[in-house]
Formats: sequence, C-alpha cells, structure tokens
Amino acid sequence: MTEPSATTSPTQITGPRPVSEVILITGISGSGKSVALHALEDAGYFCVDNLPPELLRDFIRLEHQRYTHRVAAAVDVRTASSLPHLLPLIAELRSEGVRIRAIFLDASNDALVRRYSETRRPHPLSAGPAHGSSEGDDTRALFDAIRLERELLADLREVSTVIDTSQLRPALLRSWVRSLVGARASALTLVFESFAFKHGVPLDADYVFDVRVLPNPHYVRELRPLTGRDAPVAAYLEQQPEVREMFQQIDQFLERWLPAFEEDQRSYLTVAVGCTGGQHRSVYGVEWLARRFASRYATLVRHRELDARD
Repeated sequence: MTEPSATTSPTQITGPRPVSEVILITGISGSGKSVALHALEDAGYFCVDNLPPELLRDFIRLEHQRYTHRVAAAVDVRTASSLPHLLPLIAELRSEGVRIRAIFLDASNDALVRRYSETRRPHPLSAGPAHGSSEGDDTRALFDAIRLERELLADLREVSTVIDTSQLRPALLRSWVRSLVGARASALTLVFESFAFKHGVPLDADYVFDVRVLPNPHYVRELRPLTGRDAPVAAYLEQQPEVREMFQQIDQFLERWLPAFEEDQRSYLTVAVGCTGGQHRSVYGVEWLARRFASRYATLVRHRELDARD
C-alpha cells in the first residue's frame, strides 16, 4: 500500500471532481432557508440541513467519493461558534477548484417578527418567551435576537447573493432559488429586479434606481391594467425623451462599473429599479436593461410585485 504524501491533507479533495457545484444556504432565522433547501432537493441536489461549518469539507469529500454531482447545505446561527471559520474555508475550497455559491436569505424585521408570531417558535438566539413576560417584552427580546444574528452573519452576507424574502410566498422563493442556481456559468451574474416603493426597497439590492419621476402609464386609462412587459406600455414609454435619457444613463453607469465588480471577483450584482406600483415603469426598465446586458453577462429578471400576483 502506498503511503500518503506528507504534504497532502487527508481531507483534501483530489482527483476527478464529481461534485460540480456546492450551494451554501445561509441567512437570518425565519427568512425561508428550509423552503430554499427543499427547492434545491426537488431540483436534484443532495441536501443537508444545519451543517456545522467545520464539517463542510468532509461533507463535500464524502459526496465526491459517492459521485454526487450537486450538493447543498444549510448553515445558520445555531453554529455561531464555528461561523468565523466559514469564510476562510469557503475561500480555501474555491482555491482548490470547488465551485461554491453562497445564497443568503434575508427579510425585514417586521416580516420576521410576524412569522415568529404566527408560528410561535422561539428564535434560536433567544430562550423563548419568559414566564410571566408580556407580549411587548417578548417582541423586544425577539428584536434583540434578530439584531444579534445580523451582527454575527454580517461578514457572510457580504460575500453571498442576497434574496429578500420579506414579501415572497414560499412558491415564489422556490422559483427564485431555482432560477438563481440554474443561471449559466459567468464571472458575474446580473439580477435585475423591479419593485414598488410603497412596499419597501428590496434588502437584496446592490444598486437602487428611482424612476418615479418618469411619466406614469397608470394615468393613461388604456394602459392602466397592463404592465411594463406589454407592447403598448413599452411604446408609450419609449416615446418619452426623459425615459430614454434615464435608462441610457443607468446603462452607461453600469457599463462603467461592472468591470470593477468583475475584478473584485463578485459573483452576483442585484440592480433594483423602483416606481410607485412596481407595474409599469420599473418593469419596463428592468426588461430593457436585461436585454442590454444579456449578451455579455448571465442575467436574471425578477418583478417582485408582478411575480407575487402569479
């Protein structure tokens, strides 16, 4: 029997790589990590929940030996003591040729509090409702736990693709996760997302452009029931000089700075375009921008308000 080389780690992943992709699901408790993991499982990934970060390499190595092609693991704050080791481990695995996509699920504090109130489950960083405490005391304690969790996961969020689940139904979250992992391989994937300011700015946005100053098709009776994906709305907006000027300037801004994001080895960039109702101007703008960049980058299109209706 040949002795292993003294310079080779016993857990180093060597030889042919059956594991072609590793999806790492992280995020704030209550933001939908279980839903996302189930979506990946349905898509053919071998999944494991609540994996301690120090076992990630062994998990990949085991599936490598079993010739599993796509694996996914969920890591959360319940393994808080191990989280500082996760970022260096991800960098190390990537340097060895392992393709890792980190997806971070987030939600607004109000949405998280509502979900915990509906399920009556305690937050993992809280001890649960205190005996004799009032509902207001429990809510304050929950906010404190969420704030602490955000602090613990802040560094991980910075290097991940963020999905804001505040207003997403489980079915829509599953769809967005599948589209994200199904995007073609690219140094930088662009996510263009339309939204309504009246429902809040998406937490996952890297850039936010406000197009509420543009002419609004909502006030044209024939166009009101349509969306920015419909030809009559597009034709109306294309006739407005300020619409062309606005989106050409956004296009020029992105053209100028996207190479810098590539050089910084960013994997995803989310560009959010918002109008009042998230139906006409922002939808048109997202579709226009996605067409402009689709030939050079992997692009994903999200219409938060429209998708929520489907």
